[in-house]
Amino acid sequence: MPEDRYIEALLSDLAQDIAQFAETRPIQSIFMGGGTPSLFSARHIQRLLIGIQKQLAFAENIEITLEANPGTFESEKFTDYRAIGINRLSIGIQSFHDQHLKRLGRIHCAQEALRAVAIAQQAGFDNLNLDLMFGLPDSSEQDSIDDVVQAIALQPSHISFYQLTLEPNTYFHKYPPVLPEDDAIFNSQLACQDLLAQHGYLQYEISAYAQADKPCRHNLNYWSFGDYLGIGAGAHGKITQNTPDQIVRTMKPKQPEQYLQQDKSDRLAQAIKSNDLALEFVMNNLRLKIGFSLDIYTQRTGLSALTLEPALTHCLQQGLLVAHKQHYFCSEKGWYFLDSILEKFLDS
Repeated sequence: MPEDRYIEALLSDLAQDIAQFAETRPIQSIFMGGGTPSLFSARHIQRLLIGIQKQLAFAENIEITLEANPGTFESEKFTDYRAIGINRLSIGIQSFHDQHLKRLGRIHCAQEALRAVAIAQQAGFDNLNLDLMFGLPDSSEQDSIDDVVQAIALQPSHISFYQLTLEPNTYFHKYPPVLPEDDAIFNSQLACQDLLAQHGYLQYEISAYAQADKPCRHNLNYWSFGDYLGIGAGAHGKITQNTPDQIVRTMKPKQPEQYLQQDKSDRLAQAIKSNDLALEFVMNNLRLKIGFSLDIYTQRTGLSALTLEPALTHCLQQGLLVAHKQHYFCSEKGWYFLDSILEKFLDS
């Protein structure tokens, strides 16, 4: 069966990564995303989790997230997912407006999105993320507000709220739609952020809002330049073997058939160049509201704090960053001009 073959490939992929990166550590989180992993049966996902645990220890309070498309929800299936240890769901709602879902090419409608959330909650998922997008073609500020109001009413623990971007090699990139004016998009973003804050959803990352103690641990590790293994078609990973010259990015073949062949020549592993480390670290960490400390910078990159200069000082002087006891984070001004901040580190 295709599912069996893919699970075998994932476990083989993991074994090869472990052999290549000898040091193993307990896994703090597992995130099953990309494509539609909720198409897999609970039986096959359980086989995957058991296979992973045979190779790597699980932390006692491990977070295991499954991304799910509202069009794939069946009550019994999600009850089974919860029973095998998946304790967090991320549902790709995008919008509660049928006309916007249709324009995005989504296979579900607003009613199916509401039904999916109900099924997830009935199955016992109390750690639940809903994905929403703003700045959609032909959308208004009120459309975004309506989406956020509806999401809040469903009481998820986490809401991802991000702007539509026209990614390369997509239909929208080839045939760009007419998007709302930048000012309108910005105003709708601010209005929705205020709504989220009023209802206890604290922004901890550029596009992530969570109830108290419910941020996504996978997100926090990723954006704080932590290590992670990436298995599966198109998966990326980052592993630190030694700083600063052996922080390695791994990339797996994108096409499933190519990936299933498990040809080692297609498994790319490249060390991040030392002169790129400062930018990569800052680019990740400044997406987080808490920013970063110099101690964490030197610990995770192996570089001296001086390698952040003169960009760090320039950002402080221009009010883009705030410093407190060697801890740096975006000011309110800097939060909305993150690209300008990163340009300074790119040029330094």
